[in-house]
Amino acid sequence: MKMFGRTLLTLSLLGAMATGAQANDKVLRVYNWSDYIAPDTVKKFEDETGIRVTYDVFDSNETLEARLLAGKSGYDIVVPSNSFLAKQIKAGVYQPLDKSKLSNWKNLNPVLLKNASASDPDNGHAFPYMWGSIGIGYNPAKVKEVLGTDAPVNSWDLLFKPENAAKLKACGISFLDSPTEMLPAALHYLGYPVNSQDKAQIIEAEALFMKIRPSVAYFHSSKYISDLANGNICVAVGYSGDVLQAKARAKEAGDKVKIEYSIPKEGAGSFYDMVAIPRDAANVDNAYLFMNFLMRPDIIADVTNNIGYSNANAAATPLVDEAIRDDPGSYPPQAVMATLYAIPDMPIGIQRVMTRGWTRVKLGK
Repeated sequence: MKMFGRTLLTLSLLGAMATGAQANDKVLRVYNWSDYIAPDTVKKFEDETGIRVTYDVFDSNETLEARLLAGKSGYDIVVPSNSFLAKQIKAGVYQPLDKSKLSNWKNLNPVLLKNASASDPDNGHAFPYMWGSIGIGYNPAKVKEVLGTDAPVNSWDLLFKPENAAKLKACGISFLDSPTEMLPAALHYLGYPVNSQDKAQIIEAEALFMKIRPSVAYFHSSKYISDLANGNICVAVGYSGDVLQAKARAKEAGDKVKIEYSIPKEGAGSFYDMVAIPRDAANVDNAYLFMNFLMRPDIIADVTNNIGYSNANAAATPLVDEAIRDDPGSYPPQAVMATLYAIPDMPIGIQRVMTRGWTRVKLGK
């Protein structure tokens, strides 16, 4: 959901394309997250098909949603996160998938398809491109220095217990700036449903954050990547792929900083970035060709190897770099997968309650 820390990817390709391109033209317009594809994926598609691609990027679900809901988006392929996809399906902004045009659908992971179907019943409008969990990125040496060898790095206790957070304040802790992802984590920790619409329970989740608020350095959905890698903070609640990026950056800089990622044993949120065709797409047949292309194991494995995020293609797993596929944070074992929950799609009224509460948390009052 990224978000999730992506630097702008300048893959917009040369070649003029009229905005009002007709369906039969050999063109395709793609709108994806920044830094969320391999450098040569689009060129490979162009070379194989002769279709000219205009590839634009966005950095938040809100940006994409505003474009879609305004109508006439101008795109043939978009990549919303699953919780936003669910709302947008209800608003009628996507075309139902014709799976007879997707011969590579068989390569997708059935477990992840089932999880994603919570937002898109029967996977009728989209398929999962990349996915990840929301867990704890941490600097083992600094955490050990503050909390000792028994630090609960595999538990939400590491941060949600005020006494632990107070000690970690010295080396720096951060959370994602996302009420729809962070408050469900607190609800889950408290034993409540992550999709609770009980305002009293949501207020209790807010109160849990208030208890640790004095110890939190900041709330941000990308800054923690560089801060973890540079040793500026020691613990961050973030997206699995982003923490993996921080780990890789730290390794490239030498052995001074080491970063690890854990999925809390109590369970954690999971997100799916989905590939869909807007209802007003002008180049539908080309969109299906691109979808099918992304479902090829060699293509999607190369994307994962470049960006670090786990893909949803079971057939691609053997082609993923060993360091990624053998990392339990990126490709969790089945027992851990069973503890993950999908980020819920909340009614607008409850979203407002959560947003107001989150504003109070960030202000600390």
